[in-house]
Amino acid sequence: MNVYDGERMGELMAAQGMTATDDANAADLVVLNTCHIRERATEKVYSDIGRLRKVAREADRPAPIIAVAGCVAQAEGAEIVARAKVDVVVGPQAYHNLPGLVAQAAAGAAAVDTDMPATAKFGVLPARRKVSPSAFLTVQEGCDKFCTYCVVPYTRGAEISRPFDAIVDEAKALVDAGAREITLLGQNVNAWDDAEGRGLHGLIRALDRVEGLHRIRYTTSHPNDMREGLIRAHAEVEKLMPYLHLPVQAGSDRILKAMNRSHSRASYLALLERVRAARPDIALSGDFIVGFPGETEADFADTLSLIDEVGYAASFSFKYSPRPGTPAAEMTDGFVPEEVMVERLQRLQAAIARDQAAFNAATFGKRCTVLIERKGKLPGQMLGKSPWLQSVHLMTDAQIGDLIEVDIVRADPNSLAGVERLRDAA
Repeated sequence: MNVYDGERMGELMAAQGMTATDDANAADLVVLNTCHIRERATEKVYSDIGRLRKVAREADRPAPIIAVAGCVAQAEGAEIVARAKVDVVVGPQAYHNLPGLVAQAAAGAAAVDTDMPATAKFGVLPARRKVSPSAFLTVQEGCDKFCTYCVVPYTRGAEISRPFDAIVDEAKALVDAGAREITLLGQNVNAWDDAEGRGLHGLIRALDRVEGLHRIRYTTSHPNDMREGLIRAHAEVEKLMPYLHLPVQAGSDRILKAMNRSHSRASYLALLERVRAARPDIALSGDFIVGFPGETEADFADTLSLIDEVGYAASFSFKYSPRPGTPAAEMTDGFVPEEVMVERLQRLQAAIARDQAAFNAATFGKRCTVLIERKGKLPGQMLGKSPWLQSVHLMTDAQIGDLIEVDIVRADPNSLAGVERLRDAA
């Protein structure tokens, strides 16, 4: 979602006559689009601010206007101005006001906007012009689940769904701008719904009818919002790719309850069984937190055994990071030492890497459609994605945006090598 928001902020400033640069040190405006989920990401914001100013001083030139956007901006607000003397602070629900805030900063006054209107920003964002073959589309924002470790409900607000027609219109605009694949985004994307009760599965079926759109994905989902219609869509909608990211966070029921995850180990596994029955070749990924307050070695063993049982194609895993204002930050009695978290994370990531390598190995010898997304490092080499979201590299004269049939000839732990199937002369 931060990638989507970053693209939209870039489009906003382009409409003001600015152009993007890959060199932050040469920029007149630098927007740091931030995440507040982990402490490390938050602290990196301040180190980046210091680095930008240091480079400007050493080059004997004025520092750029620095804007802090996103969830850190929402959480800390004017404190960022006081601590780091930045020019602009804008929250994730207010970034449509960025041009005015930048103008205010250019006139010499720090500008802060952390208002949280519902979907007002989407109505004033500029039209989509040119995008990559694989594009993001935010359809839902916010979270009402209040997991005890998570700051998102406080920085992104309550769950809201964008209007059905607005989403379909933006999807069509993305296709017109070059997208062949669209990933629907939301903090709990499968909570999307409208007054007609169409649910995410109804939205996906509508997008399935968009001419020129070849692939549909969605992320991130919550187990409690996986409705039967969405599971059926995985079996019935050809454009819906066989990939599901469904975070579980832990394999211990005791820890899941302490996290307020509202699902159990058994209910999660039963849900995956239903999904696999609908789409047997589906690739599953998840999220895991290691070292949540009170986690014992037995609790952690439950998480490892769940990983063994599921066999994830990919996963994201993190050490627990206490976030100010969340209930878990007050659970000081069950503090897990840093060295224990590090050791457990290493074991967990080894299990995930094992299963990812096994999933990739099972793709060896298969033929699949690959969407070409960018050039590789070698002359004539192109990179793309398989239906299961694996990175595939191959030598081909196909162009970015092409969908080609590829035979997988090598499976590495983190990527696949392919050979293009001969195309008809016509």
